[in-house]
Amino acid sequence: QVQLMESGGGLVQPGGSLRLSCAASGSIFGLDTMDWYRQAPGKQRELVARITITGNTYSADSVKTRFTISRDNAKNTVHLQMKSLKPEVTAVYYCHLLKGGIDFWGLGTQVTVSS
Repeated sequence: QVQLMESGGGLVQPGGSLRLSCAASGSIFGLDTMDWYRQAPGKQRELVARITITGNTYSADSVKTRFTISRDNAKNTVHLQMKSLKPEVTAVYYCHLLKGGIDFWGLGTQVTVSS
């Protein structure tokens, strides 16, 4: 089993920044691609960014210029740096890992962008 724990969410004003972190623990040998998803009220969960074990990244077009995903393999941690935040990014952000054909999710961290 793998446990994922997100942190770093909160309330921020438009234009502000946040850095989300996801710490993986448990049966973490062989961790590979890790993702950040988000789910806004009334909407489906969507992929925000992805990073492979070798550091190759993907970001959704809507966040490509403002969000940066990174990882620290030694600490089994993945980060999502978010800048120039807009109200429309308000959502619960989830860390995700697919390992051995099983989807693992964290409990999520709330990001609210509001003045």
